[in-house]
Amino acid sequence: MALLVSSWSNGVQSVPKDYVMPPEKRAGDFIKISKEIPVINLQNDRSEVVQQILKACQEFGLFQVINHGVSDDMMADIMVLYNEFFNMPVEDKLGVYAEKSGKGCTLYTSGLDYAKEKVHYWKDTLKHGCHPLEEHTPSWPDKPTRYREEVGRYSIEVRKMGFKILDLIGEGLGLSKGHFQELGHDQAMVNNYYPLCPDPSLAMGIGSHTDPNLITFLQQDQYGLQLQKDGKWLGIEPIPNAFVVNLGYQLQIISNGKLRSAQHRVVTNSTAARTSIGTFFGPGQNYPALIEPAKELVTSSSPQMFKSYLLKEFMADYFACIQRPGSGTVLDSYRL
Repeated sequence: MALLVSSWSNGVQSVPKDYVMPPEKRAGDFIKISKEIPVINLQNDRSEVVQQILKACQEFGLFQVINHGVSDDMMADIMVLYNEFFNMPVEDKLGVYAEKSGKGCTLYTSGLDYAKEKVHYWKDTLKHGCHPLEEHTPSWPDKPTRYREEVGRYSIEVRKMGFKILDLIGEGLGLSKGHFQELGHDQAMVNNYYPLCPDPSLAMGIGSHTDPNLITFLQQDQYGLQLQKDGKWLGIEPIPNAFVVNLGYQLQIISNGKLRSAQHRVVTNSTAARTSIGTFFGPGQNYPALIEPAKELVTSSSPQMFKSYLLKEFMADYFACIQRPGSGTVLDSYRL
């Protein structure tokens, strides 16, 4: 448990050497919040919203939504809950702690395997499955005592919002209604806590990456998330009661390249700790059918861009690419 950044970082005056990123992986100069990132009101006219979402998915692979159906009170309560969880005494978190990310509910620090890392990220992470609830809640933390009830309600509401947004994306692409529900969605939460960092120029919260899943919905309380677009980093504003919607590789592939996935990272902060609550949608690792570009989007003028594959094969390749910096992206080997 002493490995958790939250267990030892309070009051430290310098970044330990095993958390100092090599120069090429640091954030560099301070990136201001960008006003380019679309903020979409889901209560506006549906046809207008569809076009706004489609344009955002094509240009950025990321956008924010407001008036999305998850109540302000629920969002405020869940943020309080996670800040409380990450700041509990270490002995109250022993039941879910592990030194590397694993299956089921796991609290770990830095990346996927602390012992194998040369340098560590400045974060602690709690991850667990969410759907179906009855399969996953028994493994969730039992402290704070309201955790399972409150997170269960939140995950249901985010799921409703998630499918609403996927339907809007599908409509924009011209896919049949409910196309994305047919993927048999797994739903997981990945919740990150980034304590105060004495020198954000040296440490990183999370390095540059693209999510391997279909789509991610993120609630955040402080600035730190950045998007790379056209070789430039853009800061994502932490808008109260908004969700950041972030497209993963699977949606880029299923859209036959019509939509772009979002390359992003998280920087550290010397003035405020940051908590992010991420909900990940996508077919599960054992999804039995082939994943491929939607047949409606493959035409003579728009030929198939990516080969068909089983998700477990793709995920193996994804993690292999992570272990080989500079070897390109996982998409490179799936392009036709």
